[in-house]
Amino acid sequence: MELLDQGLPVEEIADSLGKSVLAVKKQLSRIKRRVREGRIAPSPLPIERAANEPRIYLAGFDVFRRDAKEHGEHLKQLCRDCGFVGLYPLDGQLPSSLQRQEAARWIYAANVELIRSADIVMANLNDFRGSGEPDSGTAFEVGFAAALDKPVWGYRSSKETLVERVKAAAIGAEGGFCAGGYLIEDFGLSVNLMLACSAQVVVGGPAACLDAIRSLVDEGTPALGCLGLAKR
Repeated sequence: MELLDQGLPVEEIADSLGKSVLAVKKQLSRIKRRVREGRIAPSPLPIERAANEPRIYLAGFDVFRRDAKEHGEHLKQLCRDCGFVGLYPLDGQLPSSLQRQEAARWIYAANVELIRSADIVMANLNDFRGSGEPDSGTAFEVGFAAALDKPVWGYRSSKETLVERVKAAAIGAEGGFCAGGYLIEDFGLSVNLMLACSAQVVVGGPAACLDAIRSLVDEGTPALGCLGLAKR
């Protein structure tokens, strides 16, 4: 049946099994009869399996890496290994005729549609271009997904809180202030509370985050947004 699911003709199946075409046809007839009688359940077709695999939008500043496309393929393979379909922001083919601002609008629209089509959003919430804050584009995508009531997961390489990570240039009655003169929020969280309270944040990399998602999907409860960090 696996060979048949792959779309192979009866003749090729017979040849690969070392049986006659007539013998294979008789076997298939017996299997079909058992299926009709409800005695066995056929395995799902490849397209049916794909339709049942949760789709995960892979948010993050990874698109700015020198090896962005290769890393995207790596992330999608990690998804496949866990039984998910990974949606990477660079999957779409940007039309070469677009000017810079037109290209920006095209990328925005394409990514928004990918998020809409996803079942889950997984975001790289590590610091980007400076200490203390994730990528602003990723933060937008997390907020957009939360507004759509989609489960949001994030991962960070460290469990350090903001006050542990951002150096205080001054101390006031309210707490520490960064070099720019702004208060460093102290809620015991690793990221801004709007991100921490809308996502389940895992300490580790994308593989650890996917394992955590897989565990809850298997339990039937993938849509958890919680405060703080989940160690894996």
